[in-house]
Amino acid sequence: MTTGDTWAPSDECGAARPALIPEVYDSAALPGPLPADGPPAVSLWLVRTVPEAGLHDTAVLDAGERKRTAAFVRPGDRDTYATSHSALRRLLGAYLDRDPAALRFVREPCPCCDEPHGRPALAGAGMPLHFSLSHTGDMALIGFARTPVGVDIEKPASPRTVAEVSGMLHPQERATLDALPEAGRPAAFARCWTRKEACLKGKGSGLAGDLMTTTLVGAGPVPIPVPGWEMADVTVPDGYAAACAVRTGGVGGCPGAGVSAGSVGPGGPPCSWAVLAACGGGA
Repeated sequence: MTTGDTWAPSDECGAARPALIPEVYDSAALPGPLPADGPPAVSLWLVRTVPEAGLHDTAVLDAGERKRTAAFVRPGDRDTYATSHSALRRLLGAYLDRDPAALRFVREPCPCCDEPHGRPALAGAGMPLHFSLSHTGDMALIGFARTPVGVDIEKPASPRTVAEVSGMLHPQERATLDALPEAGRPAAFARCWTRKEACLKGKGSGLAGDLMTTTLVGAGPVPIPVPGWEMADVTVPDGYAAACAVRTGGVGGCPGAGVSAGSVGPGGPPCSWAVLAACGGGA
């Protein structure tokens, strides 16, 4: 897949793809509207959120997003939030041929507990357009598809954090990490975590319950297939790891739970291994 291409998922459930290359976001070069009967392709966008990228933009944010932007203490966090969310709005507006400032988001029910803290959804999209947003540091990754999609981008964790949090992973993934020299574990852990979180975001469950432990995606160079999902690592700048997962079969967010139809996006509130380590998760 070359920069600017789209990824057309196959009909094969549980497939893994070679690493994908996302389009680099430029607010002055937005895509055209999607055809209503177009193919079920996945589009990935990498967004640089540092001020020098010239993408800081609050003009299309709603009142709640502006309030949240202003609440961040660190300027870098404000830039990351404002830039990534304005990029999401502008890309959605371009794909749907709608005013990005007029878009309204709602929350889908969680597929595990049915409470209203599931994936963000775009109200009144007019066509199935699923989306997922992830950001860390000065990078954001956004994915769009006609079926549920999840993306995640992270900075590699420190060896200490890997040791503290890796207990949350599937036993096979922990064995892969344990077999590596300590210096190689952060990169492998980052591969594993981003794949896992992308898949769980796509399912709409987030990091609920024991899904981090029971969902097997692998920590090696190639993702382990997950039934009903097609998964791929995403090529991002050095110092980051990223992955994308898109649904190809009828698999819900939690065992026995269906994924609701409509225009849906990532899982619940973001969580990172840094937060988990601080809370003692997986230790």
